[in-house]
Amino acid sequence: MNGHARKAAGQHTLWGRTSRPPGRSPEERDRGIGRREFLAAGGAAATAALLAGCGGGNGGGADRFRAAFPAGGSQETLDPHVAPNFVDQARAKALFDTLATYGDDMSVRPRLAESWESDAAGTRWHVRLRAARFHDGRPVTAKDVLYSYRRAADPEVGSPSQQLLSAIDFGASRATGERTLTLALEKPDFGFPTAFGGPGTEIVPDGTTAFRNPVGSGPFRYVSFTPGGTARYRRWEGHWEGPPAIAELEIVPANEESARVNALLSGQVHYAADLAGAFVERLKGQRSVRLLTARRATAQQVILRTDREPFSDSRLVQAMALGIDREALVRVALAGHGEAGNDLFGKGLRGYAAGLPQRGRDVERARRLVRDAGAEGLAVPLDTSTLDAAWEPAAALMTRQLAEIGLRLEPRTLAATTYFSESKKRGVASFSTTSTLPVPDFLEQRFRSGAARNMTGFRSGRFDRLLDRARTARDEKERQDLLTEAQRILRDESGLLVWAFSDANDGIAASVRGLRAAPPNSHAWARFDRVTLA
Repeated sequence: MNGHARKAAGQHTLWGRTSRPPGRSPEERDRGIGRREFLAAGGAAATAALLAGCGGGNGGGADRFRAAFPAGGSQETLDPHVAPNFVDQARAKALFDTLATYGDDMSVRPRLAESWESDAAGTRWHVRLRAARFHDGRPVTAKDVLYSYRRAADPEVGSPSQQLLSAIDFGASRATGERTLTLALEKPDFGFPTAFGGPGTEIVPDGTTAFRNPVGSGPFRYVSFTPGGTARYRRWEGHWEGPPAIAELEIVPANEESARVNALLSGQVHYAADLAGAFVERLKGQRSVRLLTARRATAQQVILRTDREPFSDSRLVQAMALGIDREALVRVALAGHGEAGNDLFGKGLRGYAAGLPQRGRDVERARRLVRDAGAEGLAVPLDTSTLDAAWEPAAALMTRQLAEIGLRLEPRTLAATTYFSESKKRGVASFSTTSTLPVPDFLEQRFRSGAARNMTGFRSGRFDRLLDRARTARDEKERQDLLTEAQRILRDESGLLVWAFSDANDGIAASVRGLRAAPPNSHAWARFDRVTLA
């Protein structure tokens, strides 16, 4: 949640909630899935007070790294299984670890899992863990993995990866040794290991229910945390990959981009997350800072609810898709910092249906579809928010573009704190974003019929069957062909309008080494244990 604030964790997702802490809706958890929330109270004054404690000029100490993120307010938790926003995922990376992680293209890489392999049917996955320990000295065992996955699969917990982990038959799954286990699946799935790296799949000690003083196996140990405030960590000397280069890590809240940029330029922090527009331009050419830009890392979307009028009429879904000018939206709403979308998620990622033709604007055809639907002059409410700097200018431009095909868009700006819950409850068209996620996981979580996080109310037996066949295909080419056909259906029928992919930008001090540009949700993003300070 996505995650890929202008925007989740796609949350998103991841996923973002992308991007689900306790009591929040799936969309709110996903902000990259919808990618972030604002501090519940305090605003700029609270941010200034928090940053004032940094000390000037050195980010708070020669061996202390300080990172500024938009935060989630007083409801924040260090429970990694309900970590929806970018800041939650950064904290989870510091404290915990996962069986696997994602490359920049969302391919799966080993982490706590040393290896994995399936049986011939794809229903049993045998996993071997590497030798690793929790911060209290206990070894990470197969029982810890089973407990963590069972907990994250519980819908009441709210993990962004709940649907993926719910495929496990926990009654038939077993620890076969201290560091070996077998995960039994309800159905064959040769792509199941993508779940090992998903947001909200962190491994916690068996029986953990409270996270006031969390124990993980990540590169940093817990020191202190105030929800909506600063989180402090100390280097874990016993980490399986070796101790971090820095002694201390602090993650501080700063919801306003101006506050993050000013803190970076003044030397109060070393890292400022999630920057956009004019702030990116402001940092260019500054000798004291560098920009880390991950190209087309965030899908910019309009969600059309196909289970509600007027978009239960597929002709109006098609008319919207054909009526917008994507290139103009990139130029205006993203100030050129992105690429036109093709109503498909994951451009450039493994599994993306790159062979489908680019959708362009066709005013005459779109106008004809509106006429055929008897919808000329129809008023269509479009939900937007200040959560993402691109949404309001995009809404204004779309209003002018769609007037040319006979639709009357009526943008309405909802409060940032309740945007996703309000839009889900009564919206028919709304802006959203999703950060990088494995393409098959995105399709499963967001568009399978009846999925808890289905974005548009889309239902298609053909689409579901293609996903089922892709899961059971051992051959990579066959699997990709099936996923491409599923994405063709999605593009034409689902109500997902991916109008662009925007860049993800983070700023770092020139003294920082060991960080590179990487898409949110990937392994290299916010990997602070490899940081050194010159």
